[in-house]
Amino acid sequence: MSEVANAKSMSIIVTKGTLDWAYPPFILATTAAAMDVKVSMFFTFYGLQLLKKSLDHLQITTLGNPGMEMPMMGMHMTMPNLMSAIPGVDAVCSTMMKNLIKKKGVASIPELREAAIDADIEMIGCQMTLDLFEYEPEDLIPGIKLAGAATYMENALKSDLNLFI
Repeated sequence: MSEVANAKSMSIIVTKGTLDWAYPPFILATTAAAMDVKVSMFFTFYGLQLLKKSLDHLQITTLGNPGMEMPMMGMHMTMPNLMSAIPGVDAVCSTMMKNLIKKKGVASIPELREAAIDADIEMIGCQMTLDLFEYEPEDLIPGIKLAGAATYMENALKSDLNLFI
């Protein structure tokens, strides 16, 4: 009985659908779940990208990311915003990031998403976003719930911790 009384919960609203922005919600969610926290993730707008069956489309961008530095040739190279204007730079940066992730033994986004599923983290896709961007439920991974903002709010109002990522 005391375990139930001490149960903690966390709600995460996921709004970004890029490779670099996919890491924080999945890492925090799976870490919390490993600490016996009940986790609910609500994927809305571009965050819905992270629930698509294939994640091969995930990229990073240097645009608006002044803190981006990549370890290269023994130093850290910054990527100026102007670099994003050059065709193919985002794809090259994304490939570099994926290679760095693999080289350093960091879990991939598909692996982290699978870990979230295995940890029974509730993943909710925003129905309004699905309709807005003309996706079909079949475009998304099986087993997720589709719901609206009221469902997110219901979870958030009961949660001990709410994160907006």
